[in-house]
Amino acid sequence: MDADDSAEPAAGTTSPAAPLTEEQREIRRTLRDLLAERAGPRENRAATATPQGYDPGLWARMARTLGLAGLALPEEYGGVGCGPAELALACEETGRALAPSPLLATSVLTAPLLTALGTPAQRAALLPRLADGSLTCALAVPGAALALALGLTGDNTAESWSGGGRAGGVQARPVTGADGDAGGGAGGGAGGGAGGGRGWRLYGEAAQVVDGHSAGLLLVAAHTGGFARSRTLLLLVRDEPDAPAPGLVRTRMPTLDLTRTQATVQFRDTPAELLGEEPADVLGALAATGRTAAVMIAAEAVGAAREALDRTVAHVGAREQFGRPVGSFQAVKHRLADLYVQIEAARSLTHCAAREPGPGPESGPLALAHALEALRATAGESLQLHGGIGFTWEHEAHLYFKRAASDELLFGPVRRLRARAAERTGLFGEAA
Repeated sequence: MDADDSAEPAAGTTSPAAPLTEEQREIRRTLRDLLAERAGPRENRAATATPQGYDPGLWARMARTLGLAGLALPEEYGGVGCGPAELALACEETGRALAPSPLLATSVLTAPLLTALGTPAQRAALLPRLADGSLTCALAVPGAALALALGLTGDNTAESWSGGGRAGGVQARPVTGADGDAGGGAGGGAGGGAGGGRGWRLYGEAAQVVDGHSAGLLLVAAHTGGFARSRTLLLLVRDEPDAPAPGLVRTRMPTLDLTRTQATVQFRDTPAELLGEEPADVLGALAATGRTAAVMIAAEAVGAAREALDRTVAHVGAREQFGRPVGSFQAVKHRLADLYVQIEAARSLTHCAAREPGPGPESGPLALAHALEALRATAGESLQLHGGIGFTWEHEAHLYFKRAASDELLFGPVRRLRARAAERTGLFGEAA
């Protein structure tokens, strides 16, 4: 039986994950059917070659027809009002298909911060557009510090990842008057008064920004205040065809994983709008978003690992050697069985973390560590068990291998995810 089936466990057995509700089964079935039609390996390669890096038609259907973009957004802003469990299901299916889309950057990394910190005017102006898919967002963090900024691999209050009053990173300076109003508010006119009418200007560079070259709205983590009053702020920069942002230079970068586009974003005295009002617990909001994002990225990795395993099982069942299927050899069976157990363990941990009212400080990173490890192991075994064809760049097995390596570079490594979880729980001493 497919491990994704939600049938009740037989008498005397236990289920690693709670049965899905009817609504959750419908979300999974509908999305899986759509991705099977529009997000196969050939379609994904074509989508990544577009200027956006994804298929806009597929994203429109995912966002407007299925409501995925606003799945976890409040209903008052046009969202569906579901929780992390439903969003994790959607991420598992997009991970299974390796479908390139703005779902991670917009709905997982950015929307929660807009909801938590935005002023009422900013939420009213931005969240409905996120919910219907007409606006995509990206979280821009200086350097390659995304995992640290989200509190996944370290304490985001202990290290000066946003600049720390020194050269580098992204610096924000307040301006007033006409100079501060240049470029308009990121909310399209609404919410422009945040910060008491004071505008902001940004300068610096953010690297490895997921979907940073195509997003219409950038949420930028920037440092301000000099050394004595050093603090990190989140600022909004709107850059759409009808309202380009002055001084903004975005460059799409070559990436290992073609289905996860990244960009370098440069700010050259770029007008920006403060998200919310000061004072705000920006670092706490980033850490809370990181805990939820870890679960969603783990769900993606679990979906990708299960699909890679299914493809490998199908291949060794059809490929013959010495007059019998390769999959009939005991050594191959043992290798596949070990992968299955590893994937199901990661899947159970991910689903448990998604069902928590608010993912604990350690459950999300631990689920992510297990899922990334399972994907890496499965992708590596898949290349080997596919034989000679598995080592050709054209074969889809490489797509899963690249996703495994890329995700660990972006959100890991696994050892640091586990070390951070151990630190927060006080496993080796006083809890953080």
